[in-house]
Amino acid sequence: MRNDRLLVALAIVVGIVLIAVAIVYWAEPAKSLPGFFPGHQAGSSHHHTKHGIAAFLVGLACFAFAWFRSGPKRASTAT
Repeated sequence: MRNDRLLVALAIVVGIVLIAVAIVYWAEPAKSLPGFFPGHQAGSSHHHTKHGIAAFLVGLACFAFAWFRSGPKRASTAT
């Protein structure tokens, strides 16, 4: 049971981080991205919209994973 809670908490944290990364991709041009972000290009004014969409969707997938892992356990019925 403890492992499930840790996995759910980790998925929520990763989801929040990925959605924040998506917002950064949408708001900042490539020249203003941190150097460790994929797509950082010095002097470029291009916005990496597809990177932001991908980060947002993976963040939502992490939230969905956490939601399904935290739900009630299905009782098995033996007939």
